[in-house]
Amino acid sequence: MGILDRLSPTAQFIEVIEWLDDSTDTMLYRFPVKDQEIKNGAQLIVRESQAAVFVHEGQIADVFGPGRYTVEGGNTPILSKLGAWKYGFNSPMKSEVYFVNTKQFTDRKWGTSNPVMMRDSDFGMVRLRAFGIYSMRVADPRELIKQIAGTNARFVTEDIEGQLRRTLVSGFSDALGESKIAALDLASNYDELGQFAKNKLQDEFKSLGLELTKFTVENISLPEEVEKAMDQRTQMGVLGDMGKYTQFQAAQAMRDAAQNEGGGAGLGAGLGAGFAVGNVMAGAMSDAMRPRGGSEPAAAPSTQKCVKCGASLQAGAKFCSDCGASQVPAKCSNCQKELAPGAKFCNECGTTVE
Repeated sequence: MGILDRLSPTAQFIEVIEWLDDSTDTMLYRFPVKDQEIKNGAQLIVRESQAAVFVHEGQIADVFGPGRYTVEGGNTPILSKLGAWKYGFNSPMKSEVYFVNTKQFTDRKWGTSNPVMMRDSDFGMVRLRAFGIYSMRVADPRELIKQIAGTNARFVTEDIEGQLRRTLVSGFSDALGESKIAALDLASNYDELGQFAKNKLQDEFKSLGLELTKFTVENISLPEEVEKAMDQRTQMGVLGDMGKYTQFQAAQAMRDAAQNEGGGAGLGAGLGAGFAVGNVMAGAMSDAMRPRGGSEPAAAPSTQKCVKCGASLQAGAKFCSDCGASQVPAKCSNCQKELAPGAKFCNECGTTVE
């Protein structure tokens, strides 16, 4: 930091008040005025991206933007507010001068220290980690001094960064839950999610005299088990037709077996492996296509009983091997309808069975 002082070491009052900042993280700097006494006619120089705040008797008297000011009666807004000027400036003004850096503080890091729980439509409850960068600036020097800087001689971004990161993570977690974006679609919505979180967090920053100028989501990572499930789903989508994939696998096995130094034995093994894969896949597909809850078709009976003696016969036998009775149903001599075994009369016409 450089300070231009035109007075000799023995001078009692400061003539030039300015701040040359050579740091990258200073948000507020209190100008070292000897005994807090400012001489009438002193020059105040405020550069671009700066603001100067005069504090008199513990209260903020005025804020000056970029420019050059002469501290004397009549042309400075603070003169009507400071008690020392009512004496015509015969005595010096006792006041403190704070320079506030209003530039953007960029490339600040944020990230979730613990996973964020989220309800996802595809995977149910998932845990997410996220990180990114943000930028901020001092929007209201008065509020900055009142709320966080206080009477510090020097206030840097590190003094507030921890609180801001926690605020950002909390706001981002809330925004992520409200967005209802599925885990599979997060990567394509980083910009929208960052803008949504930025708007949601703006009031928190404003209460500290700050403005959140940029909020970027660089990455959102899922748990390892969820990523594996996503990889499997991707593979299934790439495979497409399972039947064609099985044929392709069998052809690959045949090719690899043909290139095997084992020659014919290798080829046979490859063919066997290919057919085995095909059978397994065909069986799986058949099982999958079979209606759930359905019963297997009933098997045809393998035996029958003799219509006369009841002996067990092979299915389709025309004569009984025990009694020799014909197993072919008899027909009525009158109407040619089949007769029930042992019937004495035709059920259709009543003709006597001989």
